[in-house]
Amino acid sequence: MGHETFTYQSHKDGVLRIFWEGRCVMTLGGSRGQKLIDQLDAAELEEEVQALLQRATGNFKRGNERRNQRQK
Repeated sequence: MGHETFTYQSHKDGVLRIFWEGRCVMTLGGSRGQKLIDQLDAAELEEEVQALLQRATGNFKRGNERRNQRQK
């Protein structure tokens, strides 16, 4: 696993927003969001939290991110 740092915000209604480098990369709601919130609350180590968030986002950085430079 990389050294990326994911953060998240959970809301009372079961909505979970996952951030990477300050940008929201995924929003989960319903039972899927609540299940991940429960798993994050049960995680004891920061590495476990990061692993759960990485797993939830999948390979979002595999070619679908915006490029900062124009291609010539």
